[in-house]
Amino acid sequence: MQDCLTLKKSNCKNCYKCIRHCPVKSIRFSGNQAHIINNECILCGQCFVVCPQNAKEIVDETEKVRVFLQGEEPVIVSLAPSFVANYDGVGFAAMREALLKLGFADVEETAIGATLVKNEYDRILREDRRDILISSCCHSVNLLIQKYFPTALQYLADVLSPMQAHCREIKMHHPGAKTVFIGPCVAKKDEAEHYKGLVDAVLTFEELSRWLESEKIELRREMDENPQSHTRLFPTTGGILKTMAQDAPGYTYLAIDGVQNCIQALRDIESGKVHRCFIEMSACVGSCIGGPVMEKYHRSPVKDYMAVSGFAGERDFQIEQPDFMALCKSFSPIVLDSPKPSEYEINSILRQMGKFKPSQELNCGSCGYDTCREKAIAIYQGKAEISMCLPYLKDRAESFSDNIVRNTPNALIVLNESLEVQQINKAAKKIMNLNSSADVMGEPVIRILDPTVFMNVMSSGKNVVNQRQYLAEYKRYVDQTVVHDKESHLLICIMRDVSDEEREREKKESISRQTIEVADKVVDKQMRIVQEIASLLGETAAETKIALTKLKESISNE
Repeated sequence: MQDCLTLKKSNCKNCYKCIRHCPVKSIRFSGNQAHIINNECILCGQCFVVCPQNAKEIVDETEKVRVFLQGEEPVIVSLAPSFVANYDGVGFAAMREALLKLGFADVEETAIGATLVKNEYDRILREDRRDILISSCCHSVNLLIQKYFPTALQYLADVLSPMQAHCREIKMHHPGAKTVFIGPCVAKKDEAEHYKGLVDAVLTFEELSRWLESEKIELRREMDENPQSHTRLFPTTGGILKTMAQDAPGYTYLAIDGVQNCIQALRDIESGKVHRCFIEMSACVGSCIGGPVMEKYHRSPVKDYMAVSGFAGERDFQIEQPDFMALCKSFSPIVLDSPKPSEYEINSILRQMGKFKPSQELNCGSCGYDTCREKAIAIYQGKAEISMCLPYLKDRAESFSDNIVRNTPNALIVLNESLEVQQINKAAKKIMNLNSSADVMGEPVIRILDPTVFMNVMSSGKNVVNQRQYLAEYKRYVDQTVVHDKESHLLICIMRDVSDEEREREKKESISRQTIEVADKVVDKQMRIVQEIASLLGETAAETKIALTKLKESISNE
């Protein structure tokens, strides 16, 4: 399969939206990036449509067509009738005028090929009398059957698509010409590549619009007079049926659009519940006017249908119907080789996802898979990762955070902005002598704490960090931190019980005071003794001095 859809890795944000909308789950995730599995993809383009980051891109063939235009061979456009819904108020003549300015040799309507195809459908039903016939105009439906419903291949009409039938006619009438199909479909790029020799290149309306803009070519807003072809209705749901004769006796004619509806119809066919009918199948809801390029940039179902309906006439193109063999197209099954896990392997993966019993398989679809078992199979096949399970991640994150909250020695209380208790841990309950969290959950915090600090934090916008508080009611000292999380509208209070430290500090201060008092008393007493000793020593010294003076005088006199 041609790599028609590519990924801008820098834009992929690991949101899983593409896998949620992929009807066949042909996307794998690795390294938090989405990767399209080409051999499983049916090119419905839904991942392109829903990607919020525009990470999916359709491969642009504009340069390839520019190269064709530089060659000697004429390049002729097959223009899908859905253009009238994409380009408001622009008729075929105005489109042809603009395309000729780009350098194309001529422009014709794909509706010519649609006329050939619907005539062949009528012939098959009248002459071959097949039990069930499924239209083969939509390449995505063809891929769906080839890959996922191979037993229904026998019912798929072995007829060229309108694009192929028309380009074949162009090449028949203009030998050597290059053909370029322009429409709203991604899958047509793959169809042109796979069935070589008919369609040389495919452009989407988006590519054409960019090209016209780069060449400064403006489309003339003018509709055609006297609309001609009834098969211009082909790009609408039921449009094929409206153009067919529907005269095969005993047949039921019905139209089904949307991949999911097609899948259900194919399951009914495989089960043997459906017989004697012609089924027009379109992968896109609303058929081609709901194509991926149309839906992403120009999605107006009612308005678009009215535009196509008004563009279509009551008569068919006057053409010569070729031999049925000229329109014959063969389809073969496309084998998918994805490994199938055993029941044991599925259950083992489910256990890794934290699902040990069926009641834990929520089947929420947040990962993109309808059931947890489908997700487990995708993990086994390397298409998904365990971390894609939102409940698993939530439970693991909550388990981790709850484990921290439960076992931290610090008290933790969480309040909403109405100052009501939202969470309280074991350490906080111990400080406040609470038996159960239920006693205070949802209650005003004033029941257990003074709300002043919380009110101040909210009004001032300044958090409190490690502020020592005495909780008189509980006779405890705490170092208190209060943080206001404005994004989550919560107040978080963390308290470290420092009562023992505070009591130890008070004990040490008491001992210090007592020691100082004793020291003061000892010093006072010692000072008194010193003073007394000094006093006695002073009297004795004076008497000795007098005696010695008298002795000195006596000796001197002698």
